[in-house]
Amino acid sequence: MTAQAAAPTRDPEVHTVKETFTTTCCVVGGGPAGAVLSLLLARQGIDVTLLEAHKDFDRDFRGDTLHPSTMEIMDQLGLVDRLLELPHNKLSVMTVNAPSGPFEVANLSHLKTRFNYITMMPQVEFLDFITSEAAKYPGFHLIMNANVNELIEEDGVVRGVRFIGLDGRYEVRALLTVGADGRFSRVRKLSRFEAVSTSPPMDIVWFRVPRFPDDPSGGMGRFNRGHISIQLERGSDWQVGYVIPKGGYRDLKEAGLDTLKREIAEMNPAFAVRVNALNDWHDFSLLSVEADRVKRWYRPGLLLIGDAAHVMSPVGGNGINYAIQDAVEAANILAKPLKTGHVEISHLAKVQRRREWPTRIVQRIVTGLQRNLIASALDPNKPPLDIPFFMRWPILRDIPARFVGFGIGRVRVKES
Repeated sequence: MTAQAAAPTRDPEVHTVKETFTTTCCVVGGGPAGAVLSLLLARQGIDVTLLEAHKDFDRDFRGDTLHPSTMEIMDQLGLVDRLLELPHNKLSVMTVNAPSGPFEVANLSHLKTRFNYITMMPQVEFLDFITSEAAKYPGFHLIMNANVNELIEEDGVVRGVRFIGLDGRYEVRALLTVGADGRFSRVRKLSRFEAVSTSPPMDIVWFRVPRFPDDPSGGMGRFNRGHISIQLERGSDWQVGYVIPKGGYRDLKEAGLDTLKREIAEMNPAFAVRVNALNDWHDFSLLSVEADRVKRWYRPGLLLIGDAAHVMSPVGGNGINYAIQDAVEAANILAKPLKTGHVEISHLAKVQRRREWPTRIVQRIVTGLQRNLIASALDPNKPPLDIPFFMRWPILRDIPARFVGFGIGRVRVKES
């Protein structure tokens, strides 16, 4: 098995398959879901091939949060201490600067777990770590620059995929193919899965400004009339999310960079000088917020997990959390059938049953927050959003912390 393919071309005239690889499980997408699933299967002696479309895992403004549930999973695998040797920050308290004053939205330090914080770690570091651990097992194969463009189907069953490499087309034949290729999933599109979408009322513009030594640590949200911002500690920088109405980026650009910088400084006067470092629109990255779920996550020979199965809104930060939980449940259920060489449609359906309701509950909660809180806060005709007095009761403040930390329930790694 080739460990790594070279950079791809997209020559439409190349039709001959140069080489065919055979594996037990082909995982498409080297994000958190695909990487963790590949590691879990390789640990159990299952031959698994992970295909990643890019040359490396380094992307700007990817989710960098590892929640307590993910850290517990890493602990179950005996990896957490070495993971925490990598550069990271710990976020325990999330605060909102409301008109009535600062308000502690969630304090994870009260959670009953060893990992009562969010680990802020660049996703590239996490993915490099996970795939390096997986590479210790002889059955793991990583192919970078593998742009999947076709499913191999025989008698109504998916038998693998074809992908474009530097010098032609390759194919991977597999007992099971798993689409873990994120919110723009190519595997989902090729399979024509039907999705149920919600309509988030916002998009997010991400950027970075310098963080000074005497700045507070952690994360903070801010509400102003018609505006919301989020700031997260990222070492020597603040990563800032400026929340705008859905589809409002064009209007933002037409108003001009100086207008945006002025609005940022009005929301956080401490940034008044720091925004001068933002000199070009290339310093900003637009996240078009989407949320959906496919009605059926599987078909014979194929399963979707993570954002490929259910795109999560960034509200609550549950995307990576739930993608990794999907991977754990998929490995728990499918390891034995993969070992015996008999993966039935009932096994794939069981993965969806285990993960669908936690996903739907979280998406429904987030949809309610978006419609009733965020949409109102983005309305310039309404006064700045304040925190209801009852949310200041300590017993209620523990609920957001549990929701952020674990989502709906915990999952555990099962050795088969």
